[in-house]
Amino acid sequence: MDFDFALILVVLTFLAALGWVYDRVALAGMRKARIAAAQQAGGELPETTLEQLNKENGIVDLCRSLFPVLLVVLILRSFIVEPFQIPSGSMKPTLKIGDFILVNKWHYGFRLPVIGTKVIPMNVPQRGDVVVFKYPQDPSVNYIKRVVGLPGDRIGYQDKTVYVNGQPQAQTLLQQLPPQNPRQLLIDETLGEVSHQIYRDVSPPRRPAEWVVPEGQYFVMGDNRDNSNDSRFWGFVPDELLVGKAFAVWMHWQDFFTLPDFSDVRTIH
Repeated sequence: MDFDFALILVVLTFLAALGWVYDRVALAGMRKARIAAAQQAGGELPETTLEQLNKENGIVDLCRSLFPVLLVVLILRSFIVEPFQIPSGSMKPTLKIGDFILVNKWHYGFRLPVIGTKVIPMNVPQRGDVVVFKYPQDPSVNYIKRVVGLPGDRIGYQDKTVYVNGQPQAQTLLQQLPPQNPRQLLIDETLGEVSHQIYRDVSPPRRPAEWVVPEGQYFVMGDNRDNSNDSRFWGFVPDELLVGKAFAVWMHWQDFFTLPDFSDVRTIH
């Protein structure tokens, strides 16, 4: 992502508001003065002449039309809900490449657009939440992962099993893919009280590792465990980089040459 859409939206809304206000406080008065002067000089004016004298500047008219639309979009996107598209397979099988998701922007607190400062605290992330956040190594990029570790937790990963404060998180084999000579396993995993599915490759496990989650930060992992760039490799997610909680898939669109698919609308667990 090489541009900040939130910043662009804020700037456009500000410029539209500026044009609308300038018209109200300055240009509208000038139009009325022109009409009054013309009426004083020539008496009653034809309707077409009145319309011409009262005609708004094209840019001002555009600002007046766009301002309420931009303002509504800014409020919805910044404080209520924001759409995202899944670009990679790191969250399979929960989310597929091409899924369009909705993210609750206020669940973890109301934040100011662009700068992200939290102004009204709300809930805190829970183990098992699927969250969108700004990638700590490049905040211009949004990532989506599942919260595994909370502040103060001791997280271990051994033999492809998650340990939380020394307790292994339950895993149940659901399916081998493909059934003959499998290369991947479909697993039901429970994190705290949240049950969800993950993929595990049939490959040797990595060296065991353990992390202690600092205060105000979170440990996240992708559900496609052997194909996810997550906290195991680059560290923790600070609270100030959280964008929101993913709660629904509303559309799937594989690529530009296919039709959008609305048959798999679902909530995200």
